[in-house]
Amino acid sequence: MNGPEVHIRSVGTALPGPPVDNAALTHRFHMSPVWEQWIDTFIGTRTRHFSLDLETGELRYTLTDLGEAASRRALTNAGLAAGEVDLMVMGTSTPDRLMPATINMIAERLGIDGVPTYQLQSGCSGAVQALDVAHQMLRSGRYRTALVLGADSCAKHTDLNVNPNDLPTAEQVNGVLFGDGAGALVLSTEPAPGSVVVRHVFHRLVGLNRAPGQIVEWFGRGDRDSGRQPLSEDYKAIEESVPKMAVHILNELLDELDWSEGDIDYLLPPQLSGRMTAHIAEILDLPGAREITCVVETGNTGNALPFFQLEAALPQLTEGDRALGIAVESSKWIKAGFALEKS
Repeated sequence: MNGPEVHIRSVGTALPGPPVDNAALTHRFHMSPVWEQWIDTFIGTRTRHFSLDLETGELRYTLTDLGEAASRRALTNAGLAAGEVDLMVMGTSTPDRLMPATINMIAERLGIDGVPTYQLQSGCSGAVQALDVAHQMLRSGRYRTALVLGADSCAKHTDLNVNPNDLPTAEQVNGVLFGDGAGALVLSTEPAPGSVVVRHVFHRLVGLNRAPGQIVEWFGRGDRDSGRQPLSEDYKAIEESVPKMAVHILNELLDELDWSEGDIDYLLPPQLSGRMTAHIAEILDLPGAREITCVVETGNTGNALPFFQLEAALPQLTEGDRALGIAVESSKWIKAGFALEKS
């Protein structure tokens, strides 16, 4: 698509409350030290942040709260007012409600009105899907400034009265993998000092005839007592498929841009867990690229994670540097990636 270049002007993120380490998680749910060792060894994530107070059960932050905080920080960092935004796109798998859309409640908080808003329901590739939509719309020349969000919160799925030992393994894994958070980018067709150009974005469904790797149910008044398992994850399928898909994404990005592996200065790999991310980065094998990983400290914050990676990466980029971001959605298998260059 021909059109103006799209620049990342700024990024902002938000995490709820203090970090919760594996020892605190084990203590809260009265689990044995073996469980803490299992998290350290098998998952490899040290801390995460929760919107829910684990002691009282009080919901301290909604997804709207987190999205608003991240958006305000991004706008402040860009030196822009909310009224200068003329397009909003959000990726999430855990909106506050089915309706109204969480992005519209964030717009309400920011005082934004009279602009197109889009909320994409997706797992860990949703942030890149949102970036893709905004990128294409800005390249059309009809819009100048976009606010792109990615956010997730698992608080609504957390039952503090359940003993994790009584849960299926597929649900136990979800409980230690994920944390809550939000991120936002300001994109613009107008460059600014220090801005980074989005060279390419893509996402593609590749789940035909493949069973979901993760399922999250919704319950209403009519079916809340159905007995269906609310969460399930086929971690073995994810462990087997995601590294292979990450390699495909890397190769597609390089082929599309005619870049070589040696041209990449920064790699933003999928952030599933500390252990899995390290394994994927090793398989991608870009020894000249600096890996940007944060999942060990933040937990898997779903669609917020690429924003935490970008928050760490963007200040490090110097003129001519190139960065690649890779994301995989494993509920129904979506490949996604993006390429950046500091001009």
